[in-house]
Amino acid sequence: MRSRNGNRNLSFRLCSIIIFSSLTLTASEHLISYKYIVKDATLYNETLLISDAMTKCDGKPQKELILINNNSENLKQLIFANSEEFIEYVHKLGLHIEHKETTTNLQNHSTTTLTLKTTCFKVDFNDNFARIAPLK
Repeated sequence: MRSRNGNRNLSFRLCSIIIFSSLTLTASEHLISYKYIVKDATLYNETLLISDAMTKCDGKPQKELILINNNSENLKQLIFANSEEFIEYVHKLGLHIEHKETTTNLQNHSTTTLTLKTTCFKVDFNDNFARIAPLK
């Protein structure tokens, strides 16, 4: 005859596997790229592109950014609502900087481009906040 303790242990393991897998499946992966262009000391263009990753991204999550979330699962709306925090976070990740400067007839023209290459981010939405972490 089987012991009831053995069955409870099996059911506990099964429940914990289901809960753990559901927690890991709620995190989604998104590809984010960012470009910021300043022309002659004036903001010329700022572009933030976000798309869902079609395949699983490789890498381990790095330092995360936690943004306040009001039960929204739309990453683009969340980032636009917290754009200042997100842009500051992206600058800390490291941007590629390209600067061109020309002087013609004593007039200086400059163009500076800051670019975050397309990076895979793991995003986990909760009721009150969202965790965003780049994968490297």
